[in-house]
Amino acid sequence: MTCRASLFAAAAALLCLAASPAQESQALRDVRVLSADDMQGRAVGAPGSAKARTYLLERMRQVGLRPVGGAFEHPFRIESRGRAVAGVNLLGLIPGTSDTERVMVLSAHYDHLGVRGGQTYNGADDNASGVAAVLAIAEAFRERPPEHTVLVALWDGEEAGLAGAKAFVTAPPIPMSRIALNMNLDMVGRGDKGELYVAGARHYPMLKPHLDAVAAEADVALKQGHDGPPWKGSDDWTFGSDHGAFHAAGVPFAYFGVEDHPDYHGPGDDFHKLPKDFYLRSVATLVKAARRFDANLGGIARAARRG
Repeated sequence: MTCRASLFAAAAALLCLAASPAQESQALRDVRVLSADDMQGRAVGAPGSAKARTYLLERMRQVGLRPVGGAFEHPFRIESRGRAVAGVNLLGLIPGTSDTERVMVLSAHYDHLGVRGGQTYNGADDNASGVAAVLAIAEAFRERPPEHTVLVALWDGEEAGLAGAKAFVTAPPIPMSRIALNMNLDMVGRGDKGELYVAGARHYPMLKPHLDAVAAEADVALKQGHDGPPWKGSDDWTFGSDHGAFHAAGVPFAYFGVEDHPDYHGPGDDFHKLPKDFYLRSVATLVKAARRFDANLGGIARAARRG
C-alpha cells in the first residue's frame, strides 16, 4: 500500500506511518533487525551470528557500555550439533554511582536455531525480544545511572546447552562473589494471554517482595512461577535458560519470559507475529524491575549470604 497525504486516503496514510520503520521504537527496531532473514537465524558459529554480533557491538557502543577486560567480545569453544564451533559472548559494563563492588548481571541470549531443512528460524521472540529489552534497560540506565554496577551480557550458544553462560561462570571476568543477581530475559515479546512470567522467588524468597512491588505497577500482567511445583518437567524453568548456570553457582536469579506459543522453536517465530503493544509494555515492565533490583541489590546480596 502506498502512503498518500490526501484527505481521502488519510486513514491509510496514518496506517502507513504507524508501520514505518522510522516510527518504530528502538526496541522494536532491534528486534526487527536481529530477526530478519539476512541474519540466518543467528546459529552459533554461523555467518548470521557474526552479522548479528556486528550489529550488537554497534548498539552496545551507542548505548555507552564499557568493555569488560578491555573487550566486548569474549570467545569460547563448544560442541554444537556434533562439531566444535566458536561462540562469542558480548559483555559490557555500566558503572554504579555509589556501589561498584556489587554487580547485577543483566542478560539475554542472541543466538537461535539457524537454518534447518531449508527453513530459516528467525527467533523474533526467542530471543531477539530479550536482547532488545536488555539494550532498552541499558539505555534507561544511561539516562539515569544505576547505583550498582550492571554487567550487560548477551550470550551466545544458549540453544547449545547454555554454553555461553556456562563459559562465563566457569571463567568469570569478575569474581563470582561480586555478582548479587542475574536478571535474565528470554522470550519476553509474545505473551499470547497478555502475561509475562518471572521465575526465581521460590528458590530465592528475598526476591518476592520486590517482584510483588513490580507486579503492582507493571504495564503487563506479571505473574510469578515456573520455578518448582506445581510446574514439572519443561514447565519448570529453573534451568530452562542461561540463568540456570548462575543458579547452579549459587547466584540468585530472576528469569522473565512468556509461556510457549505455537511458533516456539519453529520457523514461524517472525517479527510480524510479535504483538507490538504487549512487547513495548513488557519492556517498560522490565525497566521497572531492573531499577527495583538495583535499588535493593545490597539487601538481596545480604539475604543471599544468610540463606
